[in-house]
Parts: sequence; C-alpha cells; structure tokens
Amino acid sequence: MTTATTTAAPGLAREFTAVLPENCVITDEVGLRSYECDGLTGFRQVPAVVVLPRDSEEVAACVRVCARHGVPFVARGAGTGLSGGALPVADGVVISLQKLRRILEIDVENRRAVLEPGVFNLDISRAAGPHGLYYAPDPSSQQVCTIGGNVAENSGGAHCLKYGFTTNHVLEMEVVLADGSVVTLGGPTTEQAGPDLRGLFLGSEGTLGICTKVTVRLLRKPEAVRTVLADFPSIEAAGETVGAIVEASIVPAAVEMMDSLAMEAAEAAVGAGYTVESPSALIIELDGPAEECDEQFAEITRICEDRGATRIHVADSTDERARVWKGRKAAFAAVGRISPDYIVQDGVVPRTRLAEVLSQIAAMGSEVGLRVANVFHAGDGNLHPLVLYSESAGEHEKAEDLSSRIAELCVELGGSLSGEHGIGADKACSMGRMFTDDDLAVMQRVRAGFDPDGLCNPGKVFPTPRLCGERPGPFRPHPLEEAGVISRL
Repeated sequence: MTTATTTAAPGLAREFTAVLPENCVITDEVGLRSYECDGLTGFRQVPAVVVLPRDSEEVAACVRVCARHGVPFVARGAGTGLSGGALPVADGVVISLQKLRRILEIDVENRRAVLEPGVFNLDISRAAGPHGLYYAPDPSSQQVCTIGGNVAENSGGAHCLKYGFTTNHVLEMEVVLADGSVVTLGGPTTEQAGPDLRGLFLGSEGTLGICTKVTVRLLRKPEAVRTVLADFPSIEAAGETVGAIVEASIVPAAVEMMDSLAMEAAEAAVGAGYTVESPSALIIELDGPAEECDEQFAEITRICEDRGATRIHVADSTDERARVWKGRKAAFAAVGRISPDYIVQDGVVPRTRLAEVLSQIAAMGSEVGLRVANVFHAGDGNLHPLVLYSESAGEHEKAEDLSSRIAELCVELGGSLSGEHGIGADKACSMGRMFTDDDLAVMQRVRAGFDPDGLCNPGKVFPTPRLCGERPGPFRPHPLEEAGVISRL
C-alpha cells in the first residue's frame, strides 16, 4: 500500500485552493485514505490530493491545473465500481464528483432528465415517478451508484434484457477533456449527424474525460407488471429455460438467475421468499400491456413446467414484488453473511452456453477448493460469479487467480471479459485474450485523440508491460527485487 509522498502535492494543493474553497481540497493522510480504492478493495493507492469541485466550471478548472503540471487525475463518483476503475494514481489527483448532485430538469413533455453526474441512479426514477415516468437502467447498486459512474462503465442492470444499457438511454453529455476544455457530445434527440462521439465516450471508464452533465431518456411506466419466481432442480435446467423463453420470441423485462449459495445469503439478509434448498431459481419479470403480460405469463409458465420447475410462484402484490427484487439486488452484499471475503467477477457468454460455463465454473472452484456463488443477468448471459474465500486462511491469491480464469473462460466460450462492471485495473492484463495487438493499438490511438498526454485515468483498461508480464492483481514486488538482486526502472 502506497502513501502520498509526492513533493508536488503542496504546490498542487495551493493551486487548487485558488479555484476551490479550502475545505474542498483534501491533503491530510486520513482524508486521502478515504479515496484509496473503489468497491474492488484488493487494489489500493493513496492519491496525492483529492479535490471536490461543486460544478462543471470548477471541474474544468481542476483539470486545467492538472494539465499545466502534467499530473494524472482520476474522476470518482460514489466509489461503488467493482473493477478498480476509480483506483487513484500514485502522486496523482482524485477529482471527486460527489458534490455535483443536482437534478437540473425533468422534462415531462419530451421525457428527458438533465442531471449532474453525482445524482444517484434510483433518484432519477424517484424524481420522474410522480409524472408517470422512470429511468430504465437499474444496476443492483442503484441506490448508491451515480449516473456519472453508470456512464463511465455503460452500466446495465436486471432490466437490460428488454431495455438495454446506459448507452441506450443517454442522449447528450457535457464533458471536460484532458486539457480542461468543455465539449458537448450527442444531442437532445436520438439522431445525430457525424461520428457517434457520445457512444464512444460511454463505457470509456474515465479514460477520455470527465462527464459533468448528462441528459437521459425517461420511459412511461408500464401498464402491467408480472414477476415470477421459479425454482429448478439444477442450474442446467434453469439455463435451458432461459434459452427456451427467448426461442419462444418472448422478451421479458428481466430474467435473473440465482444458485443456492446466493439465495441462502439473500434470504438471510432480507427474507425475500426464496427456496434456499433449491439448486437454482429464475426471477422472470414481464411488463407492458396487461393482455400481453397475461398471454406471455401463461407461455412462460408452460416453458418452466416443461423444464422441470419444482415451484412457480407469482408475486401478487407490489410489496411482494419489491421483496423479491430486494433479495436479488442485495445478493452481492449479503454474500458477506456466508463468507468472510469474496471477489465479484463480471463476464458475458452466449445464452446457449450458460449451462456449460456454469458447470465449468463449478469444476474450477472445486479444483482449487473454493466455493463460487452465482447470481446474474441470465437473459443476456451476463455472469456475476462471486468467488468465496478467507483472507485470514491465506486464500486471497488463489481466489484472485480463479476469478481471472473465470473472466478469461467467458472469452474462450465466445463471450466478453465484462458486461457492465468494466475492465478497470482488474482485468487490463486479460485484454490480450480478447483483442489483438492491432485492436489495442487502434483503441490507444483513439484515446490519444482525446487525451494525448495520457492524464485521464491512466493504467486502466489497457494492458501495460507490468500487467502483461505479471500475474493480475495488486502490485507485488518480484522476489528478486525483495532480495536486492534486481531493481525496477
């Protein structure tokens, strides 16, 4: 773990206090350590300075200070990311957006909302709700994650099967580039002339600039909602059911899968009504016109029964439906009840290979003596395996290795390293498994077009010599370095 020892820190702090109030510049050791990691706590780095601008103009002013001195910076929202995307840079600056929390406009007529990046995801729907509208992307952490972070990672959520990811709902963004200039990407409508720079920025994980304002689409609340909880005798049977639903030309709003370990944890936490003895369960939600929901519900019931469902339960009230979803969305945190430590992974496979990949994950976990809990977006094949381990028992490295192998297995089976959590620092060294050197070189050229000096969130997404040449994870010195035989330049 590195401390902030840069000799430039006092001078930087003085420059920042020229553009910000003194209480918006953090330099004390205790305060800095509050920003040393995001939700992936195995990666830690204390920054030199943390600044808390209050609006877009102050964000741009802070970036200009960094640009003048060639100091790298990392934008940070709520710090809920799970890939080390908001990990500070040694001797660098963290630009926290936590004070930019205003909902600037709810445009009911055009079904749009204009937001600052620190607005919590769920608060968008709360503000739009009285007008019969809501914001569709719903990450499990939607109560605490911010729209700025959602833009950075192109976050999805349970209902992305039908409604898509953040990129499908963002119309326009105000962005501060690496030199402190401010540009607008996208526009007030879904159709724009020229290259899609809005789409390029979305999911770029803070490597192209800082989003300081975003305009999102709002949707009309559906007429009817049907939520079904179906238990299955095996994970394979649940996986086959997902494929059969899609083959029947039914596109549910959401199809989530949980295994017995995940249900055990969630049930202990919130009492969602799960059958913890069941090997697996699907949460299937339909929404839309009432007649259509009724017809599709009948078909889904038949499909579940044909695949051996041992229980099919319909949430018959708003409260019960909320309880079912509370259990699903609390699953990550609830796993702490059954394991002292765990790593959340994120990968994607084709739906047709769900049963295969889950079987292989179970075998890989058994091989190294670690349990893996599974809770994920089954409808689009977005896996979230949770590798359970004990730090005190010395299992961290083994768990970290298994987690990386699972991500790379997804690529081998025709999928992706990440569905919504991002690459960050966690999976940068695995990018070569998914992309060729030429692919990565083109991506770097695009990045350089926005940030020629590489100041925006360096060390993330792209593999570096250190990450490529060593085992992934937090930096550890080579044994020969520790013995004084070699040194690192």
